[in-house]
Amino acid sequence: MKAFSNYTLKSTTLKNRIVMPPMCMYSADATGKANDFHYNHYLTRAIGGVGLIIVESTGVTENGRTTDNDLGIWDDSHIDGLKRIVDGVKKYGSSIAIQLNHGGRKYTGNYSEAVAPSALKFDDSSLLPRELTKDEIKKIVLDFTEAAKRADKAGFDSIEIHGAHGYLIHQFLSPLSNLRTDEYGGNIKNRTRFLKEILQSVKEVWPKDKPILLRVSSYDYKEGGITLDDMIEIINEVKDYIDMVHVSTGGLIPAKIDVYPGYQINYSNEIRSKCNIPTIAVGLITDLNIAEEIISNGRADLVAIGRELLRSPYFVLKEAKDRNLDIEYPTQYKGAF
Repeated sequence: MKAFSNYTLKSTTLKNRIVMPPMCMYSADATGKANDFHYNHYLTRAIGGVGLIIVESTGVTENGRTTDNDLGIWDDSHIDGLKRIVDGVKKYGSSIAIQLNHGGRKYTGNYSEAVAPSALKFDDSSLLPRELTKDEIKKIVLDFTEAAKRADKAGFDSIEIHGAHGYLIHQFLSPLSNLRTDEYGGNIKNRTRFLKEILQSVKEVWPKDKPILLRVSSYDYKEGGITLDDMIEIINEVKDYIDMVHVSTGGLIPAKIDVYPGYQINYSNEIRSKCNIPTIAVGLITDLNIAEEIISNGRADLVAIGRELLRSPYFVLKEAKDRNLDIEYPTQYKGAF
C-alpha cells in the first residue's frame, strides 16, 4: 500500500504517509510549558506507528496563543519540555514537527490584549483586537524566527508555520479581516507580505536540510474572502521558502461548512498540481482506504488523520494487521499483532 510506503522530504524520511495533524490539547498551564500529558499524548501515537507527528499550535508570543492553556515557545525555558517529547517520539521511529502560531484576534486569555491587522472582531463575543503597528509587525516576524531557532534546539525534524484557521497570518491574508491601507493591506501581494517576511526570516535560521511546512486555509466560505485561486496565487508567491503545504479551509469567520469525509481533498489536489509542491490532505479522513486513494491518485503526498488518532492511538498498527502488511511492530506489542 502507498499509505505505508516511505516518503522523503529533504533530510527527513517518514516510515509511512500517515500524519497526526496539530490538535490543541489545552493542557498547559499559564507558563506554556509542555508537561507529562503532552509527553504521553505524543509518545502514544509514536508507539502506534504514525509516520509524522505535528505538535499542536504553539505560541510564538504569550498572546500568540489562543488560550492561556496552549503550549508556548516564546522563551528558552520552553525548550527542555519540548525536547523531552521530541526525543521520546524519535525513539519509537516517528518523525516530529511543531506548528508555530500567533493567534491574533483569536486570543482569549487573560494576560494580554488581542492584536490583529485591523481592529475587527472574530465574532460578537470575541475581544476587540488592537490594530498592529508596522513596528509591531516586524517584531512578530522576529518572534517567529526566534521560535524556529528554539524548535531546532529542541530537535524537531521540521516546522509548520500556521497560516490557516483564522489566526494572525490568515487574518493578514484575507480581505475580510485585513482592511489596512499600508503595504500590508490592499492587493493580494501586499496581504501576503507578512507571511512572506516570516518565511524569509525563518528560512535564514532554520537548517537547510530540514523541511518547512505551511498550513493554509484555502477557502474562507464567504463572498469576498479567500478563494482557491487566491490561495494558489499566495502559495506561488511564497513557495521558494517552503517545502510542503498542509491544506485546510475555513476558520476565519463563523461559517456554515458542509463537512464530509475528505471534503478538503480537492483543495489539496489543485494546490499540488498548480503550485507544483507536495501537500498534506486533511479533513474528516477516518478510513485508510480513503487515504490510499488520495495518495495513489496523486491528490496529496501525505494524509493527516486527526480525530481518529485521538480515538484510536494504534490506528496504524491495527490497519497494518488487518491487511497482513509487513511492518515493524513495537516489540512489547508484537504478541497482539
